[in-house]
Amino acid sequence: MERKSVTEESELPSRLRDLLMDLPDAAVPITYQQAAEALGLTPPGTIQRVALALEALMHEDVAAGRPLIAALVVSRRGDLPRQGFFELAVALGRFPATPARHEAAYRQELERLMAER
Repeated sequence: MERKSVTEESELPSRLRDLLMDLPDAAVPITYQQAAEALGLTPPGTIQRVALALEALMHEDVAAGRPLIAALVVSRRGDLPRQGFFELAVALGRFPATPARHEAAYRQELERLMAER
């Protein structure tokens, strides 16, 4: 049982990428909760598991020179991803370090992603 859960967790980023790629343009962005529900995740820690999978996808996308597919997942408290998205985007060299420029960088990333999706 434990082995299955480790396997499921290791497959989560790829399942999440597939989910996000298959969403119609009109359906994005989605919330972390919507992503968790679409992936069939059950508590506890569903949002945390989605966040960790998104972080893995961000590392993959930067390494491959692709737009950040994680930009398609936003907080339900607005139309932006959670703070961790911005912190990692800065750490990966994709976004400027200045927090005041994060929203503009996000909008640009989302536009690039939608154009290439």
